[in-house]
Amino acid sequence: MKTRITQLFGIRHPIIQGGMHMVGYAELAAAVSNAGGLGIITGLTQKTPDNLAREIARCREMTDAPFGVNLTFLPMVSSPDYPGLVDAIIRGGIKIVETAGNNPQQYLPALKEAGIKVIHKCTSVRHALKAQSIGCDALSIDGFECGGHPGEDDIPNMILLPRAADALEVPFVASGGMADGRSLVAALALGADGVNMGTRFLATREAPVHENVKAAIVAASERDTRLIMRPLRNTERVLVNSAVERILEMEQARGRDLRFEDIADEVSGVYGAVMKEGKPDIGAWSCGMVAGLIDDVPSVSDLIARIMSQADAIIRDRLAAMVP
Repeated sequence: MKTRITQLFGIRHPIIQGGMHMVGYAELAAAVSNAGGLGIITGLTQKTPDNLAREIARCREMTDAPFGVNLTFLPMVSSPDYPGLVDAIIRGGIKIVETAGNNPQQYLPALKEAGIKVIHKCTSVRHALKAQSIGCDALSIDGFECGGHPGEDDIPNMILLPRAADALEVPFVASGGMADGRSLVAALALGADGVNMGTRFLATREAPVHENVKAAIVAASERDTRLIMRPLRNTERVLVNSAVERILEMEQARGRDLRFEDIADEVSGVYGAVMKEGKPDIGAWSCGMVAGLIDDVPSVSDLIARIMSQADAIIRDRLAAMVP
């Protein structure tokens, strides 16, 4: 399948693996790239430029195909060494960077000078237009269905994607609710040039997380996610569990007086226990509504082959048969 995204990034299939904290390691990124998609290493998971440089080198030993690095710009009291991480990306020969969070404008000149293509994650058309105007090469449009931070507008992809298609000139992929060939064909029909998948890739054999996490996703339905931190205007979609229920109770009790410190113990610093130790109920962790469409844990190569085969059948058989 040839789209503006496959041509821009030099990949065979218009499928991108989103950057996920404590998930986007070399094993998963290489598996996605080897299967024809675009694998992504999560930069902030590596914490330091030296660690990121080693992870990039490790991924190069696993794949000759293009892969990228996610760099999320967060408003933090103790900010990561962003200049050092950007330098590690450049020195590592990376040619694709997925940015997210705050405006990446100050780092674009260095990335562009190194010949790096930048795809920025946006949850609204207005933010997408801004990202396009500052020189981002492509965009990931995240609908309300997505795991993690869906923004504050609550616009689902059935509306957000065609709005983006009407407004944007650069290519973009659909993120949120993407799981199979039906998702891909629907995204293409709505104007996207491919899909970005997070939760679906989390439930694969190569995802370097505990089996309990994968089992929790497979067991979940589309009704088993919740939105937390809405009073803080830092909304996050997470898989429901006992910790999430406690967070929601605290939010309801405190209302507008809620402070991050009130829920920090069950939101901040829990990913190690969840993803590595297999304690999915210990705190809040990102998961999309797409969990309702996930009922197995295939290899990455089998998953991507299945998506492309299903998409091809839908386009050539079902849709083509509707045209006289």
